[in-house]
Amino acid sequence: MLAATVVIAAALPGTAVFAQDEAPDALIKRLSTEVLDTIKNDKAIRAGDMAKVVALVDARIMPNVNFQRMTASAVGPAWRQATPEQQKRLQEEFKTLLVRTYAGALAQVSDQVISMKPLRMAAEDKEVLVRSEIKGGGEAIQLDYRLEKTPGQGAGWRIYNLNVLGVWLVETYRSQFASEINAKGLDGLIAALTERNKANGKKA
Repeated sequence: MLAATVVIAAALPGTAVFAQDEAPDALIKRLSTEVLDTIKNDKAIRAGDMAKVVALVDARIMPNVNFQRMTASAVGPAWRQATPEQQKRLQEEFKTLLVRTYAGALAQVSDQVISMKPLRMAAEDKEVLVRSEIKGGGEAIQLDYRLEKTPGQGAGWRIYNLNVLGVWLVETYRSQFASEINAKGLDGLIAALTERNKANGKKA
């Protein structure tokens, strides 16, 4: 299921000006296609070079995600009680967790293609739902994205949540994180994420 998360991939830094005028569904389709093509044409990635996959995810996906909003939403109400240092650590560890999750998914991609569903939005909408499917190699995988339009310099659409087969990513992590916070507090969650990332790093 996680193999489908590759399609949240976004462009390299420096394409923000181009992205400003794109509709959110056009943005998702273009960027998804670019990443899928990169994987198909990179022998090292297809051979399982995890270091290269991690670098691809970090460079192309993360710059186009509202990462602070994702982290705050996943942590839940406890985020507001976190110190600036705790918030910084949580974002760092959560980013590492997501990067490695996506890297593992990318390594499984073969000859899939993206199919977009009709977009329903008004011109003044600042948040939208973009729906798509990944087809190829079996049953089609339904993917939904929540994006927000960011104002000011570097404005454009940014992803802040994603739904894979009916499961929203942020909500899934929120339930996991809540258990850690209730048991050991925010520092306990940070420690748990750090250990999880270390273990995942050794597998790469």
